Amino acid sequence: MGSVGRLKIPTAGRGFYEVTDELLAWVDLARLETGLCTLFVQHTSASLIIQENADPAAVRDLENWIARLVKDGDPLFTHTAEGSDDMPAHVRSALTATSLSIPILNGRLALGTWQGIFLWEHRRTPRQRSIVLHLAES
Repeated sequence: MGSVGRLKIPTAGRGFYEVTDELLAWVDLARLETGLCTLFVQHTSASLIIQENADPAAVRDLENWIARLVKDGDPLFTHTAEGSDDMPAHVRSALTATSLSIPILNGRLALGTWQGIFLWEHRRTPRQRSIVLHLAES
């Protein structure tokens, strides 16, 4: 038995959007004792990460670090059809992850105490993002 779903995330622009609670609820509804939850973001300018969710400084520091690494408007980039943050968003996505796999143990996502699941929006303007969810029973 497995389950497939989709999570729509409206973003207000660049930043982190925690989706842990929505995923915990979805897994709970499936009533799987053991299995695997796979997440896939269907965009080339956003990514998925598992990161500390107790202290907002952790994700703020990640954003500051990647902003220094991949600068908007860098003259190196020629792919600028959608603005100065277009190619940097693609690079940010390439450096991070577009999919995650999380084990399900005892009917719950096997996340650590301080781990949360985030959509990381790399564009500056609001977007509607879509994450495909898949549960596989083991």
